[in-house]
Amino acid sequence: MPFGRVRPGGLMDCKISIIIPVWNEASVINRTLDHIFTLPYGGAVEIIVVDGHPEGKTINEIRQRRVDRMISEKGRANQMNAGARRAGGDVLLFLHADTMLPENALASIAGVIETGRHVGGAFDLGIESERMVFRLIERAASLRSRLTRIPYGDQAIFIRRDYFAEMNGFREIPIMEDMDIMRRIKKRGDAIHIIPARVKTSARRWEKEGILSCTLRNWMMAGLYLLGISPERLCRFYP
Repeated sequence: MPFGRVRPGGLMDCKISIIIPVWNEASVINRTLDHIFTLPYGGAVEIIVVDGHPEGKTINEIRQRRVDRMISEKGRANQMNAGARRAGGDVLLFLHADTMLPENALASIAGVIETGRHVGGAFDLGIESERMVFRLIERAASLRSRLTRIPYGDQAIFIRRDYFAEMNGFREIPIMEDMDIMRRIKKRGDAIHIIPARVKTSARRWEKEGILSCTLRNWMMAGLYLLGISPERLCRFYP
């Protein structure tokens, strides 16, 4: 099933498909969805939640009726590709289940795409915690993504739908699918835009694993991947 084409039109004609891959996210999914429905936007929006659990343990807990629910093969890349194939939007926004978008996120995305200069982009990273150490992590992530032009998935990556189709979507690898597609975009010489507004992603992984150990592991894995270590080998280090 093809991903489709972008239809012509102006800013308010830009339909955004928000694709949320989930696995045992029943505790956070409704909060995230409720927040999306509060965001101002004059165009059309659809939300597709793709559950990797064969019994749909997360999507069965969704309260909002205006959400498309589906089950696919487990794996974030598999799930996001499945959601993209179902999507009808001009822009695909890939959102983690524990990440809140900034207030003007949808209009900002439409504005970026409307210029015609960018094939996609992402937001600055924000972490939902008052601890000062997370402000340092946020600043480092902001600097990294601007220098490398390779934002990570927790920064709410968005891509023009026809361009995503040209790229054949995410490579269906166990991890690093976000870095992989951004590296391919960079290799093609196409431009992305980092919107200077922060998403708010949960601090739960850092708090569970330890801030230092989690941060160092993430940096190590990203570095090893850029050096050519395969995602299949790297996934052994990812809990």
